[in-house]
Amino acid sequence: MRREVQLTEVGQAEGPRVLLLAGLGARGSGFRALAERLAECSRPVLVEYPEGVHASQGARSLAARVLRAAGPVDAVVASSYGGMVAAHLAAGGATRGVAFLGSFARTEHLGVRGRLIRMMGPIAVLGRPGWGAASLAAWKPLPRAQVAEVVPTTWEERVTTLYRAFAIRSEPPPPELRRLPVACICIQGDRDVLVPPSTLGRLAAALPPGTPQHVLRGAGHVPYFSHPDACARLLRPWLAALSVESSSEWPRSMAATKG
Repeated sequence: MRREVQLTEVGQAEGPRVLLLAGLGARGSGFRALAERLAECSRPVLVEYPEGVHASQGARSLAARVLRAAGPVDAVVASSYGGMVAAHLAAGGATRGVAFLGSFARTEHLGVRGRLIRMMGPIAVLGRPGWGAASLAAWKPLPRAQVAEVVPTTWEERVTTLYRAFAIRSEPPPPELRRLPVACICIQGDRDVLVPPSTLGRLAAALPPGTPQHVLRGAGHVPYFSHPDACARLLRPWLAALSVESSSEWPRSMAATKG
């Protein structure tokens, strides 16, 4: 059982250091295909969250643990619930850019679904998601060997999802990023049934004005997994615009996130 955040560096390229944050019950390793494509112009880092009872913490506390493991970074690419973690990192000054992929920064961005997000925990445990749920999330049939990258398939992963889902509302949501010096980009699948396309407008309203919004046709909830080439094409120029800064140059701290 993983007690702390685990990091895996991908590639040896120069460029911005980029954290890849998964959703509520997905594995960070599901980002590997996208990470390999971004490794040509950046330094991607796969992130695995704590498991079991160690997952019983809100997004703010998880962001603090991610920061302790990785330190300040140039950018964060976040899927689904990972967007809440990324927003806390950005609000605390730990990153200069956030890419939201089928994501949200507050549960209210999900509309009615946001009120039911705790139910994702019991669904993971009692519903025992498998090939069907993973294929629905990807919006295409997946090989059986890839199912575990998208949905929690082991008992430990399902219980972890339960703990994490129940902890979401135990902490205040992240501050809005609208007035902060953070470069953001939004990528949304038009077939996302978990974080629907209607989320995009509510999320963008909480981000800096002019944040680019992209909708991928035929993509579901995990475009980083199902459409890594399309995501990489959109993310490369965004990453190129972020200058690399050393951790000593960050003007703010994560005091708010660690609270």
